[in-house]
Amino acid sequence: MKRSAAREIAVQLGFSANTTGRPVDELLDEFFNEEYYKTLSAENELFAEYPEKKQREYIARLVRTMDDYRVQIDKYIEKYAQGWKVDRISKTAMAILRCAVCEILYMDDIPSGAAINEAIELAKGYDEPETVSFVNGVLGGFIRGEGLGDGAKEVTAETEQ
Repeated sequence: MKRSAAREIAVQLGFSANTTGRPVDELLDEFFNEEYYKTLSAENELFAEYPEKKQREYIARLVRTMDDYRVQIDKYIEKYAQGWKVDRISKTAMAILRCAVCEILYMDDIPSGAAINEAIELAKGYDEPETVSFVNGVLGGFIRGEGLGDGAKEVTAETEQ
C-alpha cells in the first residue's frame, strides 16, 4: 500500500470520527480488525490491501493527531478560508484540509509540499473543481501566511494556544 492510499484512509477515518462522534481509538480498533477490513474491500478498492504495520502506525498517528489538535487545526483553516466558517465548508473538504494541515504542522517526516499535493489529489477524487481550488487556496494561504514550508515546521502546540 502506498502512502497516498494510507493518507486517504486516514482522511476517511478522520471524516468518520468527526461526523459520527465516535472515539478515534474505537474507530481505529474496529478498522484495523482484519476480518472487518476484509468486508471493506468489497465496497471500495482502496481497502483491497490490508495495511502493513508501518502504514497502520502512520494512519493511526495521523488520525489521532488530527483529533488531538482539531480545534487548533480548524482555527488555521478558518483563518485562511477567507470568510468561510468551518461549518459551511463541506465535511469532505474539511477532512482533507485537516489532514494536510496536521501533516504540515505536526508530522516532521512529511514534506509540506507533499501534504499539499496529496490533499489536492484527494480533493479531485471527492469533490467538484471549485472545491479543489478552494483546498489549494486555503493550503497555499496557510503556508504563506504562517511562513511554513519544507523544513520550516516551527509552529507547535505551545505557540498555538
